[in-house]
Amino acid sequence: MPHDHSELLHRVKTELPTDELLSDLSDLFKLFADSTRVKILYALFESEMCVCAIAELLGMTQSAISHQLRILKDANLVANRRAGKTVYYFLSDDHVRTIIAQGFEHLIEE
Repeated sequence: MPHDHSELLHRVKTELPTDELLSDLSDLFKLFADSTRVKILYALFESEMCVCAIAELLGMTQSAISHQLRILKDANLVANRRAGKTVYYFLSDDHVRTIIAQGFEHLIEE
């Protein structure tokens, strides 16, 4: 005898976000699929930094770091501030900090 899932399905269906919002969430998680971007985000988790410091830390060119920072900035994951001629990057808000922290907690839990 089959189960009647109609009540469950109705409840879950009413709670599901729109396809557009789910697609945006998928795109957000794709940004974390690049190890260079994750390294940059983790570095910025520790401290705000300029492009040259991030490049030195990761052993990459400033151009490569700038390219990845542009992607992260376009996704509102990082923001920046200018001090004279130097631009400092930092995580845009506590949500980004939480995503990174939760990811690490998940990885190290037993």
